[in-house]
Amino acid sequence: MSVKNDDLHRILIKGGVTSPGELKDGITMLEMAGLSEVFFGSRQDLLFPLSKAEKTALNKNSRYSSHIVSDRSFQNIVCSYVSADIFDMTFWLKGSTYLYLLEQFDFSPKLKINITDPKQRLVPIFNGNLNFIASEQEDYWYLNIFLPHWKKRAYYPVLIYSWDIVQVSNVIEAIYPTIDNVDQLFSILSQNLQTNNRTVSKPLEVPFLTFPYYEGMNRMGLDKFWLGLYWRNNRYDLGFLKDFCGFCLDNSIGKICITPWKSFIVKGIRKESRPDLERFLGQKGINVRHSQLEMNWHLPVDDDAALELKRDLVKHFNENDISTYGLTFGISNDVGKRSHFSSIIIEKNPIPEVIKDFEVKPTFNVLHFKNFDPNSDAYVLYAQEVDKSQLSQVLMELSKKYFAQLYAGKERTEKTHKKVEQELQEVMQCQNCLTIYDAKVGDARSGISPATTFAKLPDDYTCPVCGSEKSHYSMVKLAMGT
Repeated sequence: MSVKNDDLHRILIKGGVTSPGELKDGITMLEMAGLSEVFFGSRQDLLFPLSKAEKTALNKNSRYSSHIVSDRSFQNIVCSYVSADIFDMTFWLKGSTYLYLLEQFDFSPKLKINITDPKQRLVPIFNGNLNFIASEQEDYWYLNIFLPHWKKRAYYPVLIYSWDIVQVSNVIEAIYPTIDNVDQLFSILSQNLQTNNRTVSKPLEVPFLTFPYYEGMNRMGLDKFWLGLYWRNNRYDLGFLKDFCGFCLDNSIGKICITPWKSFIVKGIRKESRPDLERFLGQKGINVRHSQLEMNWHLPVDDDAALELKRDLVKHFNENDISTYGLTFGISNDVGKRSHFSSIIIEKNPIPEVIKDFEVKPTFNVLHFKNFDPNSDAYVLYAQEVDKSQLSQVLMELSKKYFAQLYAGKERTEKTHKKVEQELQEVMQCQNCLTIYDAKVGDARSGISPATTFAKLPDDYTCPVCGSEKSHYSMVKLAMGT
């Protein structure tokens, strides 16, 4: 049975960044309430069912800063710290910058605040009320504003200095109900704050990027790794999480990051800790090889019908060999409330009151963002009142439309027009991450010069992507363009 939204309580984890000790403390509290699992929220928080009496008693037992929040008006701060150092990033923006900013927030906002790098796609950029977006000028941010009572978003006319973000957010929080437009807001803030603003030299340009694969063990720099873990049903076992926190503490892993996609990522895993971590995950029976077909979905929390619909659609995609690379999907039960940050939105239409007592098949609306870019502002209605049995076909047609328009209007290179002849070639491929070793190119990152055969690689050679040993490579035949 699904949990009612009113029963859901939260632990707000600023920016989705927590320490193993803090997370373990929160888990201990939830276990004391008799809970065995927790949900991850789309704003990088923890969600769980709890009575008010249990909440009051449990808060007294916290030794850290884990506080249970029942008031739904408070919002968690979202940030893209989780992407720092593992995906492309703005040159000056470091993980430590996010951590410092998060530490400065000494109030609990009721406005949704996003602090993000525009060069990543794991964390939404524009779905907050106050969206601070890194600029190319070091320590300065664009501010994109969409207050709850506004009909359209607007950009603040100057760039915000990193160390002014908290005080600017605090003042806007206090006065926003009376603010009707961005010019009025700028005037009031200029009169009441001493800030180190900078002129906007050019409008923000957010490049179109495909959605990343964020699961499994991956190389981070030369001698460290990051791990992404994902649960299909968003029900995270508290016992496993508690043991995992213990592993992180024992191996000097300082941070655990929750993503908006109901998963979590751990960065900075030392090379010598990797074998123990793989053994730990194996003993727990944890699968880290989910298909990307199922990892690019946003679902309502603890909604069995939405989860079943997703599974059915993913099954049809897989059976028909449909690519959804670069696309994201969201299922919504709130028609018209389009606050998702997925490329494609599947809205479940409500059953009319006059027939709610009868067994009626649900219908769905299918929408997508303009150009399928979640960072655009306009929705496009693709199909209305679609029967569930026809939904997979509509989505498959829509995915093909996405690829057809992906590079429309751009000049095609001569290479695009060439007919690529295919021939089977024997190559060495890593069996963990499927990376191919190309003897013609070598591996400059590992000091391997071109024209070095795989047999001549040193015995301690490791995969440049996932760090697997040479023994994990095997020969396969692949069709290679000539």
